[in-house]
Amino acid sequence: MLCGKISLCVNTEILDEYEEILSQKINSEVATNVVEAIARLHTTVYQEIYVHFNLIRDDADDNKFADCAVASGAEFIVTNDKHYNVLKRTPWPDVNVLNIKDFLNLL
Repeated sequence: MLCGKISLCVNTEILDEYEEILSQKINSEVATNVVEAIARLHTTVYQEIYVHFNLIRDDADDNKFADCAVASGAEFIVTNDKHYNVLKRTPWPDVNVLNIKDFLNLL
């Protein structure tokens, strides 16, 4: 159970990727506003990364999310991206992965 609190753990690199992807889907002004709103939420936790584990080899760009999860002590990463399945077979560091459907079922 989520104990009533969900936090989004981010850092500059993650927020930059959110903005890049949103800019491709909508326009850059809206993307910037959305990312700024995410950064200001009281449930958003800014986590600096000091160690890079390089756990995801198939898409190295995804490592920023895995590293952030480890550094922040996140309970899990929510994604439907198959590249993260390697984390299910990695004994350490322990990073749990939930797909979006399973996450929504927890809510």
